[in-house]
Amino acid sequence: MSARPEPDHADPVDAIIEQWARVRPDLDTAGMEVFGRVYRLARAMGDRHERVYAPFGISRGEFDVLATLRRAGEPYTLSPRQLSATLMLTTGGMTGRLDKLERAGLLRRSPDPHDRRGLQVTLTEEGLRLIDEAVVAGVTEQSRALAALGPERSALLADLLRDLLLATER
Repeated sequence: MSARPEPDHADPVDAIIEQWARVRPDLDTAGMEVFGRVYRLARAMGDRHERVYAPFGISRGEFDVLATLRRAGEPYTLSPRQLSATLMLTTGGMTGRLDKLERAGLLRRSPDPHDRRGLQVTLTEEGLRLIDEAVVAGVTEQSRALAALGPERSALLADLLRDLLLATER
């Protein structure tokens, strides 16, 4: 367990750790301290992103599809299978997102010229314009959150989380 924080600097995870220390002082709660905060932070930032993307008429999941196509570079085209693999979605989940985005005119599906059975998904001009605006709004929100740490501590946190992620995914 890390050092006990000052009362004005305690967060909900500190309260949970303190409760476990009272009832099970034998537990090593270091993992709870890290992963409890990672989970809460991911949830809080996810909620913030939903609010940031709402004015664009898209959800976080739809943002992810458009952003994946944008990051692919010109001609901003991938197969539904490539999108599903990148976003770790089932094909059914992907189909729903693609249907909504296509109805909104943000992407189009067309036959794959290299595979008679396949499809290609391509950003439209409107989709490209929208994702370029939405990604700026999302990054701005992330920067606001990281301002609490400053650049050096933000960089250190990014490095530590990379190390932890690599170790966890092995």
